[in-house]
Amino acid sequence: MPSSSAAHSLRLSVASGVATLTIDNEARRNAIDFATWRAFPEVMAALGADEKVRVVVIRGAGDVAFTAGADIGEFGSLRASPEGGRAYEAANLAAFEAVAACPKPVLAMIRGFCLGGGLGIALACDLRIAADDAVFAIPAARLGVGYPPAGMAMIVAAIGAAAAKDLIFTARRVDAAEALALGLVQQVVPAADLQRATADLAATIAANAPLTIRAAKAAIATAAGLPGAAGPDELQALADACFASADYAEGCAAFLGKRQPRFTGR
Repeated sequence: MPSSSAAHSLRLSVASGVATLTIDNEARRNAIDFATWRAFPEVMAALGADEKVRVVVIRGAGDVAFTAGADIGEFGSLRASPEGGRAYEAANLAAFEAVAACPKPVLAMIRGFCLGGGLGIALACDLRIAADDAVFAIPAARLGVGYPPAGMAMIVAAIGAAAAKDLIFTARRVDAAEALALGLVQQVVPAADLQRATADLAATIAANAPLTIRAAKAAIATAAGLPGAAGPDELQALADACFASADYAEGCAAFLGKRQPRFTGR
């Protein structure tokens, strides 16, 4: 697995087709420092290219936080000028886009605090499953931070313009029940059940046809108007590849034979 030349807090494990990417900075509520923001694109690209990986799960270390967002301790040095602010924002956005662009399904497993740029990472994921102790907020308006426009598009795609304005303008915190009602997350479970529920969801997705899921993910991103979404020709090529695949023949044979299909991604 490639890694950034600078030290970062991303830790990776892979088992049974599911890659677990852990933001491991537990002493600081898994705050994301600049080196870690910059590491996301390389790590996500490697996961996207790894044929052994069917699904990616992003989580925070420990039980207190998915991530409390950007490491504010760096703001006084790295974001002390407009130029520094733009460079930091570019690193944030590159991380969001790398997560969103991964051709594999990406799940966010959320416990505790999911704030600011951490919520940006979660919203770049395809699906979000949260513990009932999760807390969400985007405190940019209390810090004077300009939120990346492309990152804002991901928020709007998830919850709509009015709800996005509410969260951004007020900078208020939202509990797991309200997050579910808003569409910030797709499922809320008791904290003790979170790991099992996430593993079950990942296994269900991993058992399905990878080419179909890749084509669907790209088409949904385009339909949602997300930045960097594929054009019509690329989408058609992805759909055509499904029908030309061994997996399509396997799916039909399994259906007719009344058995579970065994997909290879080819």
